[in-house]
Amino acid sequence: MAEGGELVGNLERKREKVAEIKEKLQKATVAVFTDYRGLNVPELNELRNQLRENGAEYKVVKNTFTRRAVKEIGLEELEQYLEGPTAVAFGYEDAAAPAKTLLKFSKENEAFSIKVGVLEGKIIDVKRVKSLGELPSREVLLGQVCGAFQAPIAGFVNVLQGNIRSLVYALQAVQEKLESETA
Repeated sequence: MAEGGELVGNLERKREKVAEIKEKLQKATVAVFTDYRGLNVPELNELRNQLRENGAEYKVVKNTFTRRAVKEIGLEELEQYLEGPTAVAFGYEDAAAPAKTLLKFSKENEAFSIKVGVLEGKIIDVKRVKSLGELPSREVLLGQVCGAFQAPIAGFVNVLQGNIRSLVYALQAVQEKLESETA
């Protein structure tokens, strides 16, 4: 009787793992699948810490559980990438931050590689993950947008000031002319 209970408990744990992966994939703005083969525990912990600082988490996942999870959410195309050691970086805030961290880490650690990504429910290839990682930070982008909005306004103010300046010069010239005629 104990064996049957163990099997049910084991099956339930597996379902929970599948549900957890599914939930993380659905909740994340970006998920990047990686191959961590050749990395040691301190290197993986360092990567986890770097990702955590950027509002992301890094989980080693079982391919069988992940296959079930991606099937359930309609991302079957990911199954081809679920070979060998797989870990996923789940980003919940800034989509570019985890990609940027992983890209930097892959440049520093040749054994580490990026397999594929999922951005807001759509599969993106390695090239696009790298492009995402090369984007400026959210703060820089917001600054650029604000600068773009400010530039036309500043130009308009300068044009108005130029017209006012011209009017002042014209009025001064008229005043000087009137003063010279009355003198």
